[in-house]
Amino acid sequence: MLTLIREHRSLFLGATLATLALRLFFFVYFPAVTDDSRIYADLATNWLQHGIYGQTQGGHPEKQIILPTDARLPGYPAFLAGIFWLFGAGNFRAVLLTQILVGLATCLMVADLARRAVSERAARIAFVLAALCPFLANYAAAELTETLEIFFTALALDCAVAALNRMHDARAMGRVKMGALDQACCKLWAATGAAIAACILLRPDGGILLAAVALYLTALVWKDLSAKHRVGKKNLADVLVAGIIVVVFALAPLAPWTIRNFRTLHHFQPLAPRYANDTDELVLRGFNRWVKTWIVDYVSVEEIYWNVPGGKIDPEKLPSRALDNPAEREATLAVIADYNESQDMTPELDARFGKLAADRIRAHPIRYYVVLPVVRVADMWLRPRTEILPPDVRWWEFNDDAKQSFIAVGFGLLNLAYAAAALLALIRRPSGIRWAGLFVGFLLLRSAFLGTLENPEPRYTLECYPAVILFASRVLADLQRVRRPTYKTS
Repeated sequence: MLTLIREHRSLFLGATLATLALRLFFFVYFPAVTDDSRIYADLATNWLQHGIYGQTQGGHPEKQIILPTDARLPGYPAFLAGIFWLFGAGNFRAVLLTQILVGLATCLMVADLARRAVSERAARIAFVLAALCPFLANYAAAELTETLEIFFTALALDCAVAALNRMHDARAMGRVKMGALDQACCKLWAATGAAIAACILLRPDGGILLAAVALYLTALVWKDLSAKHRVGKKNLADVLVAGIIVVVFALAPLAPWTIRNFRTLHHFQPLAPRYANDTDELVLRGFNRWVKTWIVDYVSVEEIYWNVPGGKIDPEKLPSRALDNPAEREATLAVIADYNESQDMTPELDARFGKLAADRIRAHPIRYYVVLPVVRVADMWLRPRTEILPPDVRWWEFNDDAKQSFIAVGFGLLNLAYAAAALLALIRRPSGIRWAGLFVGFLLLRSAFLGTLENPEPRYTLECYPAVILFASRVLADLQRVRRPTYKTS
């Protein structure tokens, strides 16, 4: 990669300046510190200052206590604690500036991935696409896990492709011995596992990448077992060793966290609770299941899902698909009215929402298990990624600020362009991308998982962007290639 940068200094320098400028623009004008950001910061501060991985409870400073928790994995709080130790507790500006540098490193990682999987021409294009991508730049200025998660995803994929390339080259040159990977290849697989471990420690869904790598290596094992020639069977042990290395390095860092949870909180929890709840906190399973019987877009997440508990549910904001018939409408509005009186979700109210959900699922199982998940995934992939920017969540209505709505439309078209270019690469010539099955498997697995969520947030697909940019760079590299005319000499 260093050789490529030296050969194209002007391009990489210009793109680097552009990516820094774009991220600094979001840093100056649209920094984002959300409720989740404050939770992470509280965990980091308590961990750093008191040695307790826990959240502060109690309103008055003199009555505040710190309660240990496992509601969030320790990856991002550890990152924040390191920044706070260097620059002072609560220094969000230092956090965002550090994430800008991580974002630049991500661009280089995506370029190296494209170089290994496609070509040097694609690597240059991938660097520019990543550098100028406003969606990645936007979240570099948000105190959330996305920037680090995307970086480690790109790193894991890059290391995996480097290892696969090395194994392929060794086989081609006849240097493979049964059950023996060379030291460099083992280190690459170990780095792959370590990067996946970082993804998991940032967010539980980082484990999807481990599943994608494991399934792809399993497919290679199956291919080797099916091979009639001796070379294919001879490679089987090497693929199995590679898989073991990845799994061990990916899961080993979870052992201290699991032990800590068992000793401190007295229960087995290797990741984090599904709903990021504390042990004594009511999990709204009935309400969440009811929401999943009708929700398909981010609008409802902001207007309804995030309001519970603690805020009112506006029945007027419910889409028509949430009320299938007059009897169901009456029962639903009655439960909502009872909740709105106190805005506190009790077990009884949650059970009533659960009853509504069970009836709706029984009446329309295909809608619940197939149609709605597919539409939710489509919404996450295609919606303009402006959820932490000024455009209104109902940008298409052009009611409040037409300028902001036009910005949302522009973001939507740009997002569509990235996705369409990636899809075109898969349709036209997927064989032009080495190990394409690994990336496709990751995209499909992550999309399938996202369809199961009741909060379709577009940011959850950003981890897929290293693969999306890789595919898009393949298409643009083909378009950029110009054949020089040849002339016959007499």
